[in-house]
Amino acid sequence: MKASKDLKEISQHVWIKLSIVSIIFFLWVIWIGSYWLLLLYPFIFDSYTFKFIHWGGWKKTSFAQKHVKVVEWVDALFFALIAVYLINIFLFQNYKIPTSSLEKTLLVGDHLFVSKVSYGPRMPNTPLAFPLVQNILPIINTKSYFDWPHWDYKRLAGFGDVVRNDIVVFNFPAGDTVCLKVTNPDYNNIILNNAFDFVGMRSPEVPAKYATSEWSKNEYLKQKGREIVKDKKDIFGEVIYRPVDRRDNYVKRCIAVPGDELQIKHNQVYINGEKANDPENLQHIYQIVTDGTLLNDRFFEKLGVSNDDKRSGSMPPYYSLPLTKKQLKKLKSYSFVKDVVIQETPVDSTGRSVFPYSADYPWSRDNFGPIKMPKRGEIIDLNIKNLVLYNRIITAYENNKLTVKGDDIFINGEKADTYTFKMDYYFMLGDNRHKSADSRYWGFVPEDHIVGKPIVVWLSLDKDKSLLKSIRWNRFFKVVDRN
Repeated sequence: MKASKDLKEISQHVWIKLSIVSIIFFLWVIWIGSYWLLLLYPFIFDSYTFKFIHWGGWKKTSFAQKHVKVVEWVDALFFALIAVYLINIFLFQNYKIPTSSLEKTLLVGDHLFVSKVSYGPRMPNTPLAFPLVQNILPIINTKSYFDWPHWDYKRLAGFGDVVRNDIVVFNFPAGDTVCLKVTNPDYNNIILNNAFDFVGMRSPEVPAKYATSEWSKNEYLKQKGREIVKDKKDIFGEVIYRPVDRRDNYVKRCIAVPGDELQIKHNQVYINGEKANDPENLQHIYQIVTDGTLLNDRFFEKLGVSNDDKRSGSMPPYYSLPLTKKQLKKLKSYSFVKDVVIQETPVDSTGRSVFPYSADYPWSRDNFGPIKMPKRGEIIDLNIKNLVLYNRIITAYENNKLTVKGDDIFINGEKADTYTFKMDYYFMLGDNRHKSADSRYWGFVPEDHIVGKPIVVWLSLDKDKSLLKSIRWNRFFKVVDRN
């Protein structure tokens, strides 16, 4: 009877608020698909009705009564952090453009709202983490997350899928293993570079027993590189592992989606044998020769070339500049410009310059592929030659144990001549093609690494300028376009 009386005493206003909260809560549980969360509903109901649990009881302690302002700040901060945490997981997060890989499309210093619901938010692998920090707490330089509990990959329903030419924010696939003192280049390149320095850069001399195949050579070099890095802790620091959601965030343009075949020939991208439509602000580096005229800062600013992108040859008037088609046309119109030639790296017979870093695939930055994007459920023939393309997918991304004995491949202890992909994979490039560390250097981007889609620029600061002049007012609330 007492409960019935209490329910009658609850105002209509409270019932309306409880109804709204209840609807949101039930829809959220259905969206997540974890129905054990319904066990939390009695606590929500109680907080609006009977109040058997005195949620605010701690505010009535003697300490709280003496430090009312402190208690109010702690209370507000606690709920603000919870709100930010939930918003970051399920709705959107802030992202700042740190490099010029998408220059002209997105500028260094652009701050973006990244939509998580565009492709569906991921449930975090590391749910216990400090909000607004990716992996390292500033000042104290410690991890911003706990390794336990660890949740497996799960993506909630979103508004759509990644499509070709989308600009995408994702976790850096090669960021699973990190040298704390040297984070750029990535760990895999660090160990290979150190191995090449040790055994010979262009034609590594490896022991005969490892020279039977490119796979064996690469595995020997990687092991030698790991040993070198481990012995040079003073230079490289501790080597750590990061879970998927705590790897650094990158932003690039998706050029190829699962099932696509990609090839780059003389700087031109081809998808499934057809020329790809170039983004409006696509840039390549051009070698420029003037009649002796020296280009000054005012000229570069007028042309739209940032300080980071200015490059002069060993002796001006030779320049090396990344330019869009529009900038190129403008530059050619000046009478003092005598020659303009696009920069191109030919195929590399050693295969040491780009993914998969094998002489069996003599590709370069500007002449790459053909290579097909793996698709969930697709079965491929697996052999000792193409294993270099897929070994990270098999091991690092899809968590299998891989061993090789001679030319025989074993996955989880079973001999394998085929492999079935468990996830979809994408190929990401920067619009600033000659100044972008992208899939040409570290390969495929797995679907579980996809973070979200940049929607709008909410702030943009030009680091080449100071104070109020650094604010790019014309970019405020600029919608991020696919073109």
